Amino acid sequence: MAGRSLNKAQLIGNVGKDPELRKTPQGNSVCTLRVATTEFYRGKDGERREITDWHSVVLWDRLAEIAVQKIKKSDKIYVEGKLRTRSFEKDGIRKSVTEIIAQNIIILSRKKQSAQASSDEGFTIDYPSDYNPENSET
Repeated sequence: MAGRSLNKAQLIGNVGKDPELRKTPQGNSVCTLRVATTEFYRGKDGERREITDWHSVVLWDRLAEIAVQKIKKSDKIYVEGKLRTRSFEKDGIRKSVTEIIAQNIIILSRKKQSAQASSDEGFTIDYPSDYNPENSET
């Protein structure tokens, strides 16, 4: 196992706003979701406290297109993917961001679930391990 490694991220959380579809200059579909996860704990004083973390989830190509159709603000979702850190320059300042590149998403529940909407609605895109959407041709 000396040559093997694993990059896997799993989250269950709530979507912060409706996803929006964008296109790269190469024509790839991309969508970014903000997903909140909340942890509850008791402080030293016995009071219940919570910590909410916000995660950036990036969906590419067909998965992005499906997400825009099916995912809405406040939906509770399961996200499975891999972590990716990228750097960029903004206003002359070098910045880094760590994102989850989604490979599988399951909608666990909806805030306002209609009679027709089913929970555990999932969709998966199996990308090859060396997939890089910025280098793909559409």
